[in-house]
Amino acid sequence: MNHNEPINDVRTLGTAKTLILGLQHTFAMFGATVLVPILTGLPISTTLLMAGIGTLIFHLLTKGQVPAFLGSSFAFLGGYAAVAPMLEDGSPNVEMLPYACGGVFCAGLVYLVMAGLIKGFGAKRVMRFFPPVVTGPIIIAIGLILAPSAINNCATNWPVALVALVTVIVFNIWGKGMSKIIPILIGIAVSYVVAIIMGEVSFEGFQDAKIIGLPPFVLMKFDVSAIITIMPIALATMMEHIGDISAIGATTGKNYIANPGLHRTLLGDGVATCIAAAVGAPANTTYGENTGVLALTKVYDPRIMRIAAIFAILLSCIPKVAFIIESIPTATIGGISFILYGMISAIGIRNVVENQVDFTKSRNTIIAALILVCALGFNSIGGISFPIGNATITLSGLAIASIVGILANAILPGNDYEFKEDTAEQENKFQTYKL
Repeated sequence: MNHNEPINDVRTLGTAKTLILGLQHTFAMFGATVLVPILTGLPISTTLLMAGIGTLIFHLLTKGQVPAFLGSSFAFLGGYAAVAPMLEDGSPNVEMLPYACGGVFCAGLVYLVMAGLIKGFGAKRVMRFFPPVVTGPIIIAIGLILAPSAINNCATNWPVALVALVTVIVFNIWGKGMSKIIPILIGIAVSYVVAIIMGEVSFEGFQDAKIIGLPPFVLMKFDVSAIITIMPIALATMMEHIGDISAIGATTGKNYIANPGLHRTLLGDGVATCIAAAVGAPANTTYGENTGVLALTKVYDPRIMRIAAIFAILLSCIPKVAFIIESIPTATIGGISFILYGMISAIGIRNVVENQVDFTKSRNTIIAALILVCALGFNSIGGISFPIGNATITLSGLAIASIVGILANAILPGNDYEFKEDTAEQENKFQTYKL
């Protein structure tokens, strides 16, 4: 679609064009959204269902004003890997996944608490405790912790993995139009075809999969160690959420942090995450890929996102789609993860650069150093375990790093960070992938 003036009301386009635009947003989020359940072992169809429902909940809580789509968050991959790592044969850890979901549910509650604090005290006072010098290194650590698993997956078939990796890079840099927005989906598709040619894909059981069926639900369970491991990740994803909302505002020319308010957008993300985790789906978060589609089409009507959400719900009720996705080889996922996990760390670096964190100041260098060493060092030894009553609590490297970083920032003098609530950040000019 090629036009110069933004469209804020899709009723001027007609039903057919509106549905096509909605479907385009569904495809934009599809590759990244289904990749999270592939990497964690969670049900794919349930993930699609809760992405759609979560998006509709977000729009309800934000008064239908923000053109955002909610999909799977990559930031929690480290938490899933710590609590419910995939088994040696590549199958899901069905015993521990419910506990990981319980941890994600509690992370969603952190959003609700933060939304309440911002509503009560104002964003500037609350965000002073979570500056980029803390959240940036945490995001960097998430990518570095996940890196070994990407190499292990690639090692199952390097040619297939390299096809996925190279395809993503080529389309991300030289792609045009829609192909530039969905390089992950294209990378998976090309590598999948190569894997089929090499005999790496089995379609046994495809005929048995139903055409129409309800997604399976995995009810969450609670474990203190899992909760402590996963909850701190919310600190990083909330900072990312703020950047996403600012980017959407810069694209559409509206300040959504002021209206409908940051507390409402955080509430929408938090409630969507809690509901998704309760039934066995990944955490939900606003998607940058869809912001790219907004910039491409210049159609800003939030109703487009709600149409995309309905498409996602419909796709979740087709088990054959889930079967095909689950048949994707481990090497293909490894190739995608190779670039994706590196991008997570790169986004953390971008976070500190764009916010002009001054590392000539000793306090900032010390905080970043403490976070990185705690995250990577303690992760290498499995974290720290200690008894409380009859229970044994395990703090992961990421949890320890988050606690240490927040405390160091609060204690060390010279915290001059000021959250700017009244101005939206400039739209990011570089294509990135979601955390």
